[in-house]
Amino acid sequence: MDDLSVEQHFNDGHIFRLTDDTGIFQHAKYAVPDPRFGYTTDDNARALIMALMLYERYGEKKYLDLIYRYASFLLHAQNDAGRFRNFMRYDRKWLEEEGSEDCFGRCLWALAFALANRHTPDGVRNCLKYMLNRAMPHIGYIRWPRAKAYAILGLVLLEGEENRRLVQELADSLCRRYEACSQEDWKWFEDAVTYCNSVLPWSLAAAYRVTGEERYLRVAEESLAFLDAIVFRGGCFKPVGCHGWYRRGGTPAEFDEQPVEACEAVFTYSELYQATGRTDYLEKAKKAYAWYTGENSMGLSLVDAETGGCFDGLTPHGVNLNLGAESLVSYVMAYLKLSGTEAG
Repeated sequence: MDDLSVEQHFNDGHIFRLTDDTGIFQHAKYAVPDPRFGYTTDDNARALIMALMLYERYGEKKYLDLIYRYASFLLHAQNDAGRFRNFMRYDRKWLEEEGSEDCFGRCLWALAFALANRHTPDGVRNCLKYMLNRAMPHIGYIRWPRAKAYAILGLVLLEGEENRRLVQELADSLCRRYEACSQEDWKWFEDAVTYCNSVLPWSLAAAYRVTGEERYLRVAEESLAFLDAIVFRGGCFKPVGCHGWYRRGGTPAEFDEQPVEACEAVFTYSELYQATGRTDYLEKAKKAYAWYTGENSMGLSLVDAETGGCFDGLTPHGVNLNLGAESLVSYVMAYLKLSGTEAG
Protein backbone atom coordinates (compact mmCIF):
# COMPACT_ATOMS: atom_id res chain seq x y z
CA MET A 1 0.00 0.00 0.00
CA ASP A 2 1.22 3.50 -0.77
CA ASP A 3 2.41 5.58 2.19
CA LEU A 4 -0.35 8.19 2.25
CA SER A 5 1.45 10.32 4.83
CA VAL A 6 3.94 11.34 2.11
CA GLU A 7 2.82 13.75 -0.60
CA GLN A 8 2.94 12.04 -3.98
CA HIS A 9 3.31 13.52 -7.43
CA PHE A 10 -0.17 14.34 -8.65
CA ASN A 11 -0.98 14.21 -12.35
CA ASP A 12 -3.98 16.45 -13.09
CA GLY A 13 -3.74 16.17 -16.88
CA HIS A 14 -6.92 14.17 -17.40
CA ILE A 15 -9.01 16.61 -15.34
CA PHE A 16 -8.28 19.39 -17.81
CA ARG A 17 -8.50 17.07 -20.79
CA LEU A 18 -11.97 15.93 -19.74
CA THR A 19 -13.21 19.44 -18.91
CA ASP A 20 -14.21 21.86 -21.68
CA ASP A 21 -15.78 25.32 -21.50
CA THR A 22 -19.13 23.80 -20.47
CA GLY A 23 -18.12 21.35 -17.77
CA ILE A 24 -16.67 17.89 -17.29
CA PHE A 25 -17.60 15.28 -19.89
CA GLN A 26 -19.45 12.22 -18.62
CA HIS A 27 -17.45 9.61 -20.52
CA ALA A 28 -14.21 8.95 -22.33
CA LYS A 29 -13.39 6.36 -24.98
CA TYR A 30 -10.18 5.04 -23.54
CA ALA A 31 -8.32 8.29 -22.75
CA VAL A 32 -10.18 10.50 -25.26
CA PRO A 33 -13.14 12.59 -24.03
CA ASP A 34 -16.29 11.26 -25.68
CA PRO A 35 -18.72 14.10 -26.56
CA ARG A 36 -21.38 11.63 -27.71
CA PHE A 37 -22.54 11.17 -24.13
CA GLY A 38 -22.43 14.83 -23.13
CA TYR A 39 -22.38 15.86 -19.49
CA THR A 40 -24.17 15.12 -16.23
CA THR A 41 -24.89 17.40 -13.31
CA ASP A 42 -23.99 14.49 -11.02
CA ASP A 43 -20.42 14.56 -12.33
CA ASN A 44 -20.11 18.34 -12.28
CA ALA A 45 -21.42 18.57 -8.71
CA ARG A 46 -18.79 16.14 -7.47
CA ALA A 47 -16.21 17.83 -9.70
CA LEU A 48 -16.92 21.10 -7.86
CA ILE A 49 -16.04 19.38 -4.58
CA MET A 50 -12.90 17.96 -6.21
CA ALA A 51 -11.87 21.38 -7.55
CA LEU A 52 -12.27 22.98 -4.14
CA MET A 53 -10.20 20.23 -2.54
CA LEU A 54 -7.49 20.77 -5.18
CA TYR A 55 -7.53 24.54 -4.71
CA GLU A 56 -7.37 24.17 -0.94
CA ARG A 57 -4.42 21.78 -1.23
CA TYR A 58 -2.36 23.47 -3.95
CA GLY A 59 -3.70 27.04 -4.22
CA GLU A 60 -3.15 27.22 -7.99
CA LYS A 61 -5.24 29.46 -10.23
CA LYS A 62 -6.01 26.64 -12.64
CA TYR A 63 -8.04 24.94 -9.92
CA LEU A 64 -9.83 28.19 -9.11
CA ASP A 65 -10.84 28.34 -12.77
CA LEU A 66 -12.35 24.86 -12.42
CA ILE A 67 -14.41 26.02 -9.44
CA TYR A 68 -15.99 28.73 -11.60
CA ARG A 69 -16.57 26.27 -14.46
CA TYR A 70 -18.32 23.61 -12.42
CA ALA A 71 -20.31 26.15 -10.40
CA SER A 72 -21.52 27.66 -13.67
CA PHE A 73 -22.68 24.25 -14.84
CA LEU A 74 -24.75 23.80 -11.67
CA LEU A 75 -26.26 27.25 -12.11
CA HIS A 76 -27.41 26.33 -15.60
CA ALA A 77 -28.62 22.92 -14.40
CA GLN A 78 -31.02 24.36 -11.83
CA ASN A 79 -34.51 24.62 -13.28
CA ASP A 80 -37.12 27.29 -12.57
CA ALA A 81 -38.54 25.28 -9.66
CA GLY A 82 -35.17 25.10 -7.91
CA ARG A 83 -34.42 21.43 -8.63
CA PHE A 84 -31.70 20.18 -10.99
CA ARG A 85 -31.63 18.70 -14.47
CA ASN A 86 -29.02 15.99 -14.89
CA PHE A 87 -28.28 14.86 -18.46
CA MET A 88 -27.07 17.37 -21.05
CA ARG A 89 -26.13 16.61 -24.66
CA TYR A 90 -22.91 17.90 -26.20
CA ASP A 91 -24.90 20.65 -27.94
CA ARG A 92 -25.96 21.91 -24.49
CA LYS A 93 -29.55 20.68 -24.79
CA TRP A 94 -31.02 19.20 -21.62
CA LEU A 95 -32.54 15.72 -21.94
CA GLU A 96 -35.00 16.16 -19.08
CA GLU A 97 -36.58 18.93 -17.05
CA GLU A 98 -35.70 17.34 -13.73
CA GLY A 99 -33.06 14.81 -12.74
CA SER A 100 -33.13 12.09 -10.12
CA GLU A 101 -33.37 12.64 -6.38
CA ASP A 102 -29.81 11.32 -6.07
CA CYS A 103 -28.68 14.10 -8.39
CA PHE A 104 -30.56 16.64 -6.26
CA GLY A 105 -28.91 15.30 -3.11
CA ARG A 106 -25.44 15.42 -4.63
CA CYS A 107 -26.04 19.01 -5.73
CA LEU A 108 -27.02 19.97 -2.18
CA TRP A 109 -23.85 18.31 -0.90
CA ALA A 110 -21.68 20.18 -3.42
CA LEU A 111 -23.33 23.55 -2.80
CA ALA A 112 -23.00 23.24 0.97
CA PHE A 113 -19.43 21.94 0.72
CA ALA A 114 -18.46 24.98 -1.32
CA LEU A 115 -20.31 27.40 0.96
CA ALA A 116 -18.55 25.97 4.01
CA ASN A 117 -15.11 26.11 2.37
CA ARG A 118 -13.12 29.21 3.28
CA HIS A 119 -11.33 29.14 -0.09
CA THR A 120 -14.50 29.68 -2.11
CA PRO A 121 -14.40 33.18 -3.69
CA ASP A 122 -17.11 35.55 -2.45
CA GLY A 123 -18.66 35.93 -5.90
CA VAL A 124 -18.96 32.17 -6.27
CA ARG A 125 -20.22 31.86 -2.70
CA ASN A 126 -23.03 34.35 -3.33
CA CYS A 127 -24.12 32.45 -6.45
CA LEU A 128 -24.08 29.12 -4.64
CA LYS A 129 -26.10 30.59 -1.78
CA TYR A 130 -28.65 31.79 -4.32
CA MET A 131 -28.89 28.25 -5.74
CA LEU A 132 -29.09 26.64 -2.33
CA ASN A 133 -31.88 28.94 -1.18
CA ARG A 134 -33.90 27.96 -4.25
CA ALA A 135 -33.28 24.24 -3.62
CA MET A 136 -33.95 24.14 0.13
CA PRO A 137 -37.79 24.05 -0.06
CA HIS A 138 -37.56 20.68 -1.85
CA ILE A 139 -35.61 18.85 0.86
CA GLY A 140 -38.73 17.78 2.71
CA TYR A 141 -40.00 15.95 -0.36
CA ILE A 142 -36.98 13.65 -0.79
CA ARG A 143 -38.04 9.99 -0.67
CA TRP A 144 -35.02 7.90 -1.64
CA PRO A 145 -32.40 6.94 0.98
CA ARG A 146 -29.24 7.90 -0.88
CA ALA A 147 -30.67 11.27 -1.83
CA LYS A 148 -31.42 11.84 1.86
CA ALA A 149 -27.88 10.77 2.74
CA TYR A 150 -26.24 13.20 0.30
CA ALA A 151 -28.50 15.98 1.56
CA ILE A 152 -27.37 15.24 5.13
CA LEU A 153 -23.72 15.46 4.05
CA GLY A 154 -24.41 18.98 2.84
CA LEU A 155 -26.66 20.16 5.67
CA VAL A 156 -24.19 19.16 8.40
CA LEU A 157 -21.77 21.71 6.94
CA LEU A 158 -24.21 24.60 7.30
CA GLU A 159 -24.95 26.59 10.43
CA GLY A 160 -28.40 27.34 11.79
CA GLU A 161 -31.16 25.63 13.74
CA GLU A 162 -33.29 24.98 10.66
CA ASN A 163 -30.43 23.06 9.03
CA ARG A 164 -29.95 21.00 12.20
CA ARG A 165 -33.68 20.24 12.26
CA LEU A 166 -33.50 19.01 8.67
CA VAL A 167 -30.45 16.87 9.48
CA GLN A 168 -32.38 15.21 12.32
CA GLU A 169 -35.48 14.74 10.20
CA LEU A 170 -33.55 13.04 7.41
CA ALA A 171 -31.38 10.99 9.75
CA ASP A 172 -34.43 9.83 11.71
CA SER A 173 -35.99 8.74 8.42
CA LEU A 174 -32.92 6.67 7.50
CA CYS A 175 -32.88 5.08 10.95
CA ARG A 176 -36.55 4.14 10.68
CA ARG A 177 -35.87 2.58 7.30
CA TYR A 178 -32.95 0.63 8.74
CA GLU A 179 -34.93 -0.62 11.74
CA ALA A 180 -37.84 -1.70 9.53
CA CYS A 181 -35.61 -3.65 7.13
CA SER A 182 -32.81 -5.07 9.27
CA GLN A 183 -32.84 -8.50 10.89
CA GLU A 184 -30.26 -10.51 12.80
CA ASP A 185 -28.49 -11.60 9.60
CA TRP A 186 -29.24 -8.53 7.48
CA LYS A 187 -28.25 -5.19 9.02
CA TRP A 188 -29.08 -2.94 6.11
CA PHE A 189 -31.47 -0.21 4.95
CA GLU A 190 -32.90 -2.11 1.98
CA ASP A 191 -33.41 -5.65 0.75
CA ALA A 192 -30.40 -5.26 -1.54
CA VAL A 193 -26.88 -3.84 -1.32
CA THR A 194 -26.53 -1.93 -4.57
CA TYR A 195 -24.65 1.28 -5.45
CA CYS A 196 -23.01 4.05 -3.40
CA ASN A 197 -23.64 1.94 -0.31
CA SER A 198 -21.23 3.62 2.10
CA VAL A 199 -23.00 6.96 1.87
CA LEU A 200 -25.80 5.65 4.13
CA PRO A 201 -23.68 4.95 7.25
CA TRP A 202 -21.43 7.89 6.32
CA SER A 203 -24.34 10.33 6.47
CA LEU A 204 -25.53 9.00 9.84
CA ALA A 205 -22.04 9.30 11.31
CA ALA A 206 -21.92 12.88 10.04
CA ALA A 207 -25.33 13.55 11.57
CA TYR A 208 -24.08 12.14 14.88
CA ARG A 209 -21.09 14.48 14.87
CA VAL A 210 -23.29 17.59 14.68
CA THR A 211 -26.25 16.43 16.80
CA GLY A 212 -24.71 14.08 19.36
CA GLU A 213 -27.63 11.66 18.79
CA GLU A 214 -26.28 8.23 19.80
CA ARG A 215 -28.89 6.40 17.73
CA TYR A 216 -27.31 7.72 14.54
CA LEU A 217 -23.88 6.44 15.50
CA ARG A 218 -25.27 3.05 16.53
CA VAL A 219 -27.03 2.54 13.20
CA ALA A 220 -23.99 3.85 11.30
CA GLU A 221 -21.65 1.40 13.00
CA GLU A 222 -24.02 -1.58 12.82
CA SER A 223 -24.76 -1.10 9.12
CA LEU A 224 -21.11 -0.43 8.30
CA ALA A 225 -20.04 -3.59 10.14
CA PHE A 226 -22.53 -5.51 7.97
CA LEU A 227 -21.09 -3.87 4.85
CA ASP A 228 -17.53 -4.55 6.04
CA ALA A 229 -18.20 -8.28 6.12
CA ILE A 230 -19.20 -8.08 2.45
CA VAL A 231 -16.59 -5.74 0.97
CA PHE A 232 -13.56 -7.01 2.92
CA ARG A 233 -14.41 -10.70 2.68
CA GLY A 234 -11.23 -11.44 0.71
CA GLY A 235 -8.88 -9.30 2.79
CA CYS A 236 -8.77 -6.39 0.37
CA PHE A 237 -11.54 -3.94 -0.45
CA LYS A 238 -13.93 -5.49 -2.98
CA PRO A 239 -17.17 -3.57 -3.56
CA VAL A 240 -20.33 -5.36 -4.61
CA GLY A 241 -20.41 -5.71 -8.40
CA CYS A 242 -22.87 -3.64 -10.40
CA HIS A 243 -23.90 -6.65 -12.51
CA GLY A 244 -26.40 -8.18 -10.11
CA TRP A 245 -25.65 -6.38 -6.82
CA TYR A 246 -26.35 -8.36 -3.62
CA ARG A 247 -29.93 -9.22 -2.81
CA ARG A 248 -31.08 -10.61 0.51
CA GLY A 249 -30.84 -14.39 0.35
CA GLY A 250 -28.42 -14.29 -2.60
CA THR A 251 -24.69 -13.81 -3.06
CA PRO A 252 -22.75 -10.61 -3.85
CA ALA A 253 -22.07 -10.01 -7.55
CA GLU A 254 -18.34 -10.26 -8.21
CA PHE A 255 -18.10 -7.63 -10.97
CA ASP A 256 -17.96 -4.92 -12.16
CA GLU A 257 -16.31 -3.09 -9.26
CA GLN A 258 -16.86 0.68 -9.50
CA PRO A 259 -14.39 3.44 -8.46
CA VAL A 260 -17.09 5.52 -6.76
CA GLU A 261 -17.51 2.78 -4.14
CA ALA A 262 -13.87 3.04 -3.04
CA CYS A 263 -14.10 6.83 -2.82
CA GLU A 264 -17.20 6.87 -0.66
CA ALA A 265 -15.73 4.13 1.52
CA VAL A 266 -12.66 6.31 2.11
CA PHE A 267 -14.86 9.20 3.22
CA THR A 268 -17.09 6.93 5.32
CA TYR A 269 -14.30 5.30 7.29
CA SER A 270 -12.61 8.68 7.73
CA GLU A 271 -15.88 10.08 9.12
CA LEU A 272 -16.23 7.17 11.55
CA TYR A 273 -12.60 7.62 12.59
CA GLN A 274 -13.25 11.27 13.36
CA ALA A 275 -16.45 10.41 15.24
CA THR A 276 -15.03 7.60 17.37
CA GLY A 277 -11.24 7.82 17.32
CA ARG A 278 -11.07 4.13 16.42
CA THR A 279 -7.91 3.55 14.40
CA ASP A 280 -9.33 0.47 12.68
CA TYR A 281 -11.61 2.81 10.75
CA LEU A 282 -8.61 4.78 9.55
CA GLU A 283 -6.90 1.57 8.45
CA LYS A 284 -9.99 0.57 6.48
CA ALA A 285 -10.05 4.00 4.83
CA LYS A 286 -6.49 3.39 3.67
CA LYS A 287 -7.38 -0.09 2.40
CA ALA A 288 -10.29 1.32 0.44
CA TYR A 289 -7.96 3.86 -1.17
CA ALA A 290 -5.44 1.11 -1.94
CA TRP A 291 -8.10 -0.47 -4.19
CA TYR A 292 -7.15 2.19 -6.76
CA THR A 293 -3.44 1.42 -6.63
CA GLY A 294 -3.64 -2.35 -7.00
CA GLU A 295 -4.67 -3.81 -3.65
CA ASN A 296 -7.83 -5.31 -5.10
CA SER A 297 -9.27 -8.63 -6.26
CA MET A 298 -7.41 -8.49 -9.59
CA GLY A 299 -4.13 -7.06 -8.31
CA LEU A 300 -4.33 -4.30 -10.92
CA SER A 301 -3.88 -0.55 -10.59
CA LEU A 302 -6.88 1.55 -11.61
CA VAL A 303 -4.72 4.68 -11.93
CA ASP A 304 -3.46 5.45 -15.42
CA ALA A 305 0.03 6.85 -14.92
CA GLU A 306 0.18 8.34 -18.41
CA THR A 307 -2.93 10.53 -18.14
CA GLY A 308 -3.62 10.79 -14.41
CA GLY A 309 -7.07 9.34 -15.04
CA CYS A 310 -8.79 6.42 -13.35
CA PHE A 311 -10.03 3.39 -15.23
CA ASP A 312 -13.78 2.87 -15.14
CA GLY A 313 -13.78 -0.27 -13.03
CA LEU A 314 -12.67 -3.85 -12.56
CA THR A 315 -14.30 -6.45 -14.79
CA PRO A 316 -13.84 -10.24 -14.88
CA HIS A 317 -11.30 -9.64 -17.66
CA GLY A 318 -9.28 -6.85 -16.01
CA VAL A 319 -9.67 -3.09 -15.95
CA ASN A 320 -12.23 -1.22 -18.04
CA LEU A 321 -9.82 0.92 -20.05
CA ASN A 322 -12.18 3.90 -20.42
CA LEU A 323 -11.34 6.92 -18.25
CA GLY A 324 -14.64 8.63 -17.43
CA ALA A 325 -15.58 11.49 -15.13
CA GLU A 326 -17.10 9.61 -12.18
CA SER A 327 -14.03 7.38 -11.95
CA LEU A 328 -11.62 10.30 -12.21
CA VAL A 329 -13.40 12.49 -9.67
CA SER A 330 -13.79 9.57 -7.26
CA TYR A 331 -10.09 8.75 -7.40
CA VAL A 332 -8.93 12.35 -7.00
CA MET A 333 -11.28 13.00 -4.07
CA ALA A 334 -10.12 9.81 -2.32
CA TYR A 335 -6.48 10.71 -2.96
CA LEU A 336 -6.91 14.21 -1.56
CA LYS A 337 -8.85 12.95 1.44
CA LEU A 338 -6.03 10.72 2.62
CA SER A 339 -2.74 11.88 1.09
CA GLY A 340 -0.60 14.34 2.98
CA THR A 341 -2.43 13.87 6.28
CA GLU A 342 -2.57 11.20 8.93
CA ALA A 343 -6.32 11.10 9.30
CA GLY A 344 -7.63 12.60 6.12
